[in-house]
Amino acid sequence: MHRLNGLALRSRIREDNRARQSAIEWTEQTWNPTTGCTRVSPGCKHCYAEGMARRLHAMGAPGYENQFHLTLHPERFDQPLSRRKPTIYFVNSMSDLFHDGVPDRFLDRVFLVIEATPQHIYQIPTKRDERLGEYFARRECPRNVWLGVSVEDRKSGLPRIRELCRVDAHIRFLPVESLLEDLGRIDLRGIHWVIVGGESGPRARPMREEWLANVHTQAEAASVAFFFKHWGAFGADGVKRRK
Repeated sequence: MHRLNGLALRSRIREDNRARQSAIEWTEQTWNPTTGCTRVSPGCKHCYAEGMARRLHAMGAPGYENQFHLTLHPERFDQPLSRRKPTIYFVNSMSDLFHDGVPDRFLDRVFLVIEATPQHIYQIPTKRDERLGEYFARRECPRNVWLGVSVEDRKSGLPRIRELCRVDAHIRFLPVESLLEDLGRIDLRGIHWVIVGGESGPRARPMREEWLANVHTQAEAASVAFFFKHWGAFGADGVKRRK
């Protein structure tokens, strides 16, 4: 497999991001009809949302009375309905919409809101690929939904891609973050967009440049859009930064 050297890789990533910035953004707004979650894989070990929920609870922010315990927020259904400007929504930055504790009837209401606002795009990533497949085996996925599965490693992350590709979604994407190891060969058939990022925070695990290069090279070969988010707590040189 052809690999770019470090300097060429970083240059190419900057070019890719600039070229696609106006058409492909990670998100514009967040919508959290649920908050809280439980850990299911190594990618959850240092969950940013869990720490954020604790801080918001300490600040007395509404919606975080239960800290990071799964909580449904039907009162938030109206948020996208009241926004007329076309917007890209990241659904559940503080939870996982397909958590086993979220009833199907609640998911149905979420997707009714999505269908009622075709001017918006909804990006929905999940680590619960089995629940994702079960839900859409009985329902159509709205055209304004972009479905994604997290891919942080080989054992937990790569198998999620197969389930995602069984869903007839208009856009399928892979948040490859936090990237924890080299993924080896990735089957990108049916995937439209790949996002890569390193882990942040005081206990972050480093992302190596060759792991990033492997994903970037395969995405380029498969003509899949590529977006590099950030290195995380460690730079390309492997040195940990304060921020």
